[in-house]
Amino acid sequence: MLILQNIISDRGSRYAVSGGPCASEAEAQAFLTKLKRNKKFAKATHNTWGLLTEDGPIKNDDGESGAGMVILRMLEREGVTGEIVVVTRWYGGKHLGGDRFRHVQEAVRIYLEARAEEGGA
Repeated sequence: MLILQNIISDRGSRYAVSGGPCASEAEAQAFLTKLKRNKKFAKATHNTWGLLTEDGPIKNDDGESGAGMVILRMLEREGVTGEIVVVTRWYGGKHLGGDRFRHVQEAVRIYLEARAEEGGA
């Protein structure tokens, strides 16, 4: 499990990104359960995620409408399968509009770079 905290901050909202090996929706739920054992992540406004499995794509927006699809598109573009990526947001009180999608993309990019540095690519 790779967790990168406080990677983006905008108008009070803060973002983190995490991920790890995952092959099914059941494993994705187990990953989220483990992540949320950290009270900080359990209290987050959104834990959106995407995963490309052998059976197809799975995503969950967790109230951040459209964010799961942004994650899936980036995983597809990079050819990353069998690995969940979770973008966490703590809402700061101000709406970000379309910038929230830019932040989700940036969070996934940061995760993929960190993963490559660790030799996961």
